[in-house]
Amino acid sequence: MARVQVHLWSGLRRLTDGAEAVEVEATTVGEALDGLIAAHPGLEPLIEAGVSVVVDGEMTTSRHQKIGPENEVYLMQRLKGG
Repeated sequence: MARVQVHLWSGLRRLTDGAEAVEVEATTVGEALDGLIAAHPGLEPLIEAGVSVVVDGEMTTSRHQKIGPENEVYLMQRLKGG
C-alpha cells in the first residue's frame, strides 16, 4: 500500500489534533476513509454520516476508486439541501 495524504476541511481539524492533512496507507478511496477512522476514531461518525471525496479536482462516489501518493485527495463536507 502507498502513503496517501488526505486533506481535511477546517471543521475536522479539531478531531485530528489540528492536522490539515492526514497520511494513511491506502490504494482506494475506501481504504483512505477506513485509514482516517483508524488513525482518528473521532472522525467515524462524520465519515459514516456521509462526506464527499475529491480526487484531483473530481468528486467521486466510489469507495473503489484507485488512489496513490501522486493524487490530491480532499475530504469535504457533503452538501445537502433542495
